Amino acid sequence: RSGALAGATYLRLSFDLQAFPEEIFDLADTLEILDLSGNALSALPADFGRLRKLRILFCSDNLFTELPAALGDCPALSMIGFKSNRISRVSPKALTPKLRWLILTNNRIRSLPSDIGSCSALQKLMLAGNELTSLPESLAQCLQLELIRLSANRLVALPEWLLTLPRLSWLAYAGNPFTAEIEARAIAGATVPAIAWTDLRIDKLLGEGASGVIHRAHLADAKDAEPPVAVKLFKGAMTSDGTPESELAASVAAGRHPNLIAVNGKVAGHPQGRNGLVMELVEPQFRNLAGPPSFESCTRDVYPADAQFTLCSVLQMASSIASLGRHLHERGIMHGDLYAHNILHDGDGQVLLGDLGAASFNTRGGTMAAGLEAIEVRAFGCLLEELIARCYDSDADATALELLQEMKSQCLAVDPSHRPLFGELDRRLADVNLTSA
Repeated sequence: RSGALAGATYLRLSFDLQAFPEEIFDLADTLEILDLSGNALSALPADFGRLRKLRILFCSDNLFTELPAALGDCPALSMIGFKSNRISRVSPKALTPKLRWLILTNNRIRSLPSDIGSCSALQKLMLAGNELTSLPESLAQCLQLELIRLSANRLVALPEWLLTLPRLSWLAYAGNPFTAEIEARAIAGATVPAIAWTDLRIDKLLGEGASGVIHRAHLADAKDAEPPVAVKLFKGAMTSDGTPESELAASVAAGRHPNLIAVNGKVAGHPQGRNGLVMELVEPQFRNLAGPPSFESCTRDVYPADAQFTLCSVLQMASSIASLGRHLHERGIMHGDLYAHNILHDGDGQVLLGDLGAASFNTRGGTMAAGLEAIEVRAFGCLLEELIARCYDSDADATALELLQEMKSQCLAVDPSHRPLFGELDRRLADVNLTSA
């Protein structure tokens, strides 16, 4: 009202608002990002389209029961976030022509309009924590779709057309009726021991993510020379990827692999009844390979501007991740979030993959399992593409680089059935590493 925000391109208001402030329209000539999360809004004005430059809108943690039709009148709107509302209906008119990124996590949606198939630019679709029993077949027309989250819904099966989407790379579907039995078996049959909460001495906080908090800890009866561990306590809340229960099931079923952060046990007897994992503590020299996608990159990770790797390191990292991909899929587990921002590296080619929050189970063998693996192979192809682009001594071994380029292209094949699977990738990369050595 004072005019101090004249010319602003970004605005965030979180003051328990019950009505849309009309003063926002005074910024219509410049406003590009509007965040109204954490209010008590249930509607947007019918003339919301006056915000003609608005690209990104967040209205999470409000009281909307319908995705507002007025969104469709915003010509530049490409990212819409209405997480944790009460939405049961998605108005077809709300689907904007430039829509790339739609976040509807943790609502009450039972069906999507068939009009979503006309969203030709859609790349990222977040639907975890709803009441969907099926997906509209028209979604198969969204040929740019690369990431979809379907966890914790009421799906009785995955539609087969999902396996044909040419760019789909990151898929999560745990916590649905068709996965419930296998997840329960995974937890019941876990070979990792139960570790009593009273046997843990919790130390400093190491980090916090969407699904839980991680502390450094010691086993109470451990000798001084024994290394500390990491304890992850799940928050018990729905995340954009799914539920903590599904993550727990995948974590204990994944088993041991040199490039997977090891799970030593499950937390038992927490005073608040929280689930948790006791994990191997990662050495301090390991750091994230990249940052998560930005608003602009949408589905692709953001690397530090100075990120560079030797060809030897690229080969070693690629070989390790391919080996781990093979390991997981042989156990019927799809990681679902195979991204550089979930990979830790030490700068010399050693890597660890973490965060199984988007992991899902599939039946081992058969066309469905192969199709799901082919989706994850495309994610691996994206990773290869990023690493090759940052390889600074590509002349060191032209033959090895050429093989990597060829492998990347095969992993990114438009037809998923033409992509190699992780077993083949693992063997080929192991051979390249031996030859280079």
